[in-house]
Amino acid sequence: MTVLEQLRALYFGATKATVGDDFVRAIDLFKQLTVEEEREKAAVFMEGIAEMRREWAAEGGGPRKGGGKSQPPGSAPARAVGRARSGPRPPKP
Repeated sequence: MTVLEQLRALYFGATKATVGDDFVRAIDLFKQLTVEEEREKAAVFMEGIAEMRREWAAEGGGPRKGGGKSQPPGSAPARAVGRARSGPRPPKP
């Protein structure tokens, strides 16, 4: 089975329960493609799997793969420690 065929099978076989793992597998498969034309075709399946993953996560389909804590709706995102200030830096003495 070619990489494109495997991506197609992942796309059509994805379920709410498997989409996180399917997405991770799809990324691994996509990295194997070296021909630009194949990568363009594969991108269609990749975008479809990513969209399903977003939609099902928004419906409360569980945590996404890849870490990160979800924020309650309407809450402000956490600030990173050591975040860069806006504007120029003051001159060194």
